[in-house]
Amino acid sequence: MSAFGYRKPADLPQTIPLFPLVGAILMPRGVLALNVFEPRYLNMVDDALAGDRLIGMIQPATGEEDNPVPDLSDVGTVGRITAFSETEDGRYLITLTGICRFDLNQELEPGTPYRQALVSYDAFEDDFTQARGERIDRDGLIKSLKSYASLHGFVVDWDSVEQAPTETIVNVAAQICPFDPAAKQAMLEAVTLEDRTNALLALLEWDRAAGDDPRPIQ
Repeated sequence: MSAFGYRKPADLPQTIPLFPLVGAILMPRGVLALNVFEPRYLNMVDDALAGDRLIGMIQPATGEEDNPVPDLSDVGTVGRITAFSETEDGRYLITLTGICRFDLNQELEPGTPYRQALVSYDAFEDDFTQARGERIDRDGLIKSLKSYASLHGFVVDWDSVEQAPTETIVNVAAQICPFDPAAKQAMLEAVTLEDRTNALLALLEWDRAAGDDPRPIQ
């Protein structure tokens, strides 16, 4: 069974609230911590907590980052609020856990301060089942990630990485590596885990070549 009892596209609502955020993607079964302070998004969280606890994360379309009402990317991910706290100054600290990616079909006139849309999950039906990634060179992937972390001085618990499922390794790297928004969107839109891994490896190799890192990785 998938997380929270959602097993297929029909189990999720077709209309969801949207949280546009540059550089933030959420993968199925991934987690995303958010610091919410704008009144319209505080309202959105209130409404979500009173209902099904679902929020759609989506990036503005490329080149729309500075637009106060940007066009949105074609694909996002619906997540469920799995942790919530409120600060003394009225901010919400929430954690979203990803359920399934969606195609943005049509924005709606919501009658709320935040944006809402009609979405479809059909193209991402496999998101409801964790992918095993048998055709992925797991050792090569981890070696590339170690090279990237070494080049940029990132501290990583590699013992935990070695024990994690391949899907988790790929999805967490796609979320947290500081690639540009377009690159993150490309990884989000890669339908299969193998395609996403290939996109990630290409970015890691480009970064390594740009840095011309001479250090060997054990």
